Amino acid sequence: MIFNPNSDCVEVMECILAMDLKGGSVVHGAKGERETYAPLTWGLARSAEPVAYCEDLAPKYLYIADLDRIEGVGDHENVIRRLADMVDRCYVDRGCRGPADLMGGVVNVVGTETAGEDLARYPGSFLSVDVKGGLVIPSGEAPVAVLKRAADLPFAGCILLNVGGVGTGCGLPADLEEIRAAYPGRLLWGGGVAGVRDLDVIEGAGFDGAIVATGVHRGTIPRAWVEEGRTCS
Repeated sequence: MIFNPNSDCVEVMECILAMDLKGGSVVHGAKGERETYAPLTWGLARSAEPVAYCEDLAPKYLYIADLDRIEGVGDHENVIRRLADMVDRCYVDRGCRGPADLMGGVVNVVGTETAGEDLARYPGSFLSVDVKGGLVIPSGEAPVAVLKRAADLPFAGCILLNVGGVGTGCGLPADLEEIRAAYPGRLLWGGGVAGVRDLDVIEGAGFDGAIVATGVHRGTIPRAWVEEGRTCS
């Protein structure tokens, strides 16, 4: 897939902007090492303040990870509600540990990192299969095994989130098609997406969307694609 800024934009799959929130700011980091994450002051937005950042990048779809709440040290609920009103669809992982943690007005993302063993408690949400070092956090299972089990649970869809690849542009695993085949429903990919070629591979494997951020700021993914909410040809 080669980007031509003068061509018509034909919908292929969702292109979703990621926003990690920590300490009231949009942060950037790598490999899931959250203690090193710092305000994203070098990207395309003028500010790391979440609302101003969202205004500058103007994404159609947004994925928010509330890192403070995932780690149990605070939350960004009020600003998340403001951000959700600014986009067409807002996926939110706020470290759900039980059904009472689900928010209204957003697409709730329930991560394996925090959700507990009984995943059937979150009907209608998206399951984020959080992976580091090739294994699911915290169970240590293979991602394919968890996705196959999720197919029998009442989720609206799943995300395969390569936490170890976040912010690195490290590329994609060799078993991408096997991962896609393991789950028959709506499936998104996040983590390690280096640029347009990786998005082409994700699309070719049959994924319904990709969550991106670093490539947009580095110019390897067209900014217009997160504004349109879709990859284009």
